[in-house]
Amino acid sequence: LPSAENFIANALGDQMFTYAGFFAQYFEQRPEANQYNNFAELHLDEGSNTFDRCYRNIYAGAFADIDNILSKNVNGADTYACKVLRMWGFQLLVDNMSDAPYTEALKGNNLTTPKWDDGKTIFEGVLKEVEDAEANIGTSRITMKDPMFGGNVAKWKGFANALRLRIYLRMIDAGIDVDSYTEKVKALVAENKFFEGDVKFDVFTDAEGQYNPWYGSIFRLKALNYVAAYPIVSYYRSTNDPRIAYGILPNTKKDAYVGQIPGAKTRMKEWMGEAWKNADVSAINYTVMTAEPIYILTQSELQFLIAEVQLRFNNNAGAAAIAYENAVKADFASRRMADKAGDFLTSALVNINTLGTNEEKLNLIYMQKWVSFFMRNHMEAWSEVRRTDVPKLTTLSA
Repeated sequence: LPSAENFIANALGDQMFTYAGFFAQYFEQRPEANQYNNFAELHLDEGSNTFDRCYRNIYAGAFADIDNILSKNVNGADTYACKVLRMWGFQLLVDNMSDAPYTEALKGNNLTTPKWDDGKTIFEGVLKEVEDAEANIGTSRITMKDPMFGGNVAKWKGFANALRLRIYLRMIDAGIDVDSYTEKVKALVAENKFFEGDVKFDVFTDAEGQYNPWYGSIFRLKALNYVAAYPIVSYYRSTNDPRIAYGILPNTKKDAYVGQIPGAKTRMKEWMGEAWKNADVSAINYTVMTAEPIYILTQSELQFLIAEVQLRFNNNAGAAAIAYENAVKADFASRRMADKAGDFLTSALVNINTLGTNEEKLNLIYMQKWVSFFMRNHMEAWSEVRRTDVPKLTTLSA
């Protein structure tokens, strides 16, 4: 079980953290370096190997380990934990690829070219797997080593419910069984049987060989390729958000926060050569990630999802405002900045209670959720940008 957890967490917290950081418009390519030009300019096609290692980690690593566990005579609680892990892993696969091997997957040499099922089929399948497994837990307890939850079945259930909430909202906004899934999200929020704190893979330390995997890759390669993208810097600055200092450094030329326009490195001549250097733009503060856990599903994200459900489906602006403020406070706390959250929330720029329409309130919920994913869960940020269309993306003309 620890191996399966690690394989999925590593895919999320290392490779996906990098490319989704570009796609969600948090990262840009450092002006005097070139490693990630393809991500910065979206020069990706079916021949790119962007997702290859994640695919191997999840299928040949995590899912193979889970199949190994399930082939043994395991109890109901052990089975349940494995099924929840499969739901999480398949959610990442669908969010990355839409279609993926599911019904014919993991048959080895008996079936080397499995069918690729669509996302609807996969989501419905894993939701049913977890539902069936949960019904068969009985009084059993998890017997395996479990770095994520220490074998606590209640915590696994809280995580599963939050994953359901994520997936149900994906289904609703894809136009799939909207009425049914709307009732399901309302019921989940009403029951409020979620987790406390953050769901995270927290096994890293400030020692070489034990670093957070994303930071460890940078440390080993000494590849300081990332600078902050203009969208995240500009939004931080426009809302006077103190969290800008957590993951972004002022530039070295004028000691100011400056973001690089996505794709500008080779598209805009005035940002090339002698005219634009590393010193002009804000670097990413890599060191905050040295021993940070891999954040799988934060309390902040959960509260933002609850706020959305309260506003969109329950038309309860008061409950939505409470969840929204709890979400922002939780993110500040995770960055060890809890004392700054109160003053930030009183600002008219981010005070949800000063907004008149539900559309304006929902846009603020989505924007602040996007901010909360920075240096936390870039894959979920990219998925949510595509689901919500917030922040709205624009096209740079040639």
